[in-house]
Amino acid sequence: MKFTTRKKDDAVLDEVVDLSELSIPEHMAVIMDGNGRWAKRRGLPRVAGHKAGAESVSKVVEACGRLGIKFVTLYAFSSENWNRPQREVDSLMGLLEKFLKDKTPQMVNDNVRFRAIGRLDKLPPSVMRELEYAVEVTSGNTGVTMNLALSYGGREEIVDAAKQLMRRCADGELCIDEVDNEVFGSAMYAPDMPDPCLLVRTSGEVRLSNFLLWQLSYAEIVITDTLWPDFRYESLLSALREYSARDRRFGKLL
Repeated sequence: MKFTTRKKDDAVLDEVVDLSELSIPEHMAVIMDGNGRWAKRRGLPRVAGHKAGAESVSKVVEACGRLGIKFVTLYAFSSENWNRPQREVDSLMGLLEKFLKDKTPQMVNDNVRFRAIGRLDKLPPSVMRELEYAVEVTSGNTGVTMNLALSYGGREEIVDAAKQLMRRCADGELCIDEVDNEVFGSAMYAPDMPDPCLLVRTSGEVRLSNFLLWQLSYAEIVITDTLWPDFRYESLLSALREYSARDRRFGKLL
């Protein structure tokens, strides 16, 4: 199978990628970083960077579907992001609501399944309505799953999982000695999804930022200096090439 890359304006490039040369991860996670810096470099307000970043989401998810990546988890809004200035938080929530309204019909047509993880009860009611609708109408789709991490924190997810298991133990449904990695993992927000094989972080930052702390235990990490609004097909292919060159040993010797 071959894949033709495209420019940002969707003009077809001459490069044709032979997918047999790439290891395609079943699940890719992305820390989408650099929206603010992208806007600042252009003398634009931060919200302009977030709008441009939303377009990257659509383009990257489309490319992942074409490449055969089954799951894409995108770090869209962290639990710590609630501490940003209220004006920026309101703008981000407005952009999220608009993104869901505009893109849900496209996700239906493109066979994309939409999911979300995090402490979603903290989201504004209008955003929750659009989110729940998107989840419902795309639930039967069989293509790439786009999973947005919203109001999400890795530590919070682990705490919530521990509380769930403690309640089950208190109710007599579970014995504490039965709690192992598999049982604990089953209490995560999306236990039916495989752990990410690859984590991509944009904008050159080198940290996990409280993202999928349990699930990323054995993921390969690729850091790119590209800012998220500029991340497109070529950047994705570059990350996949780096991933494909790694030896995934899971603690074992070759």
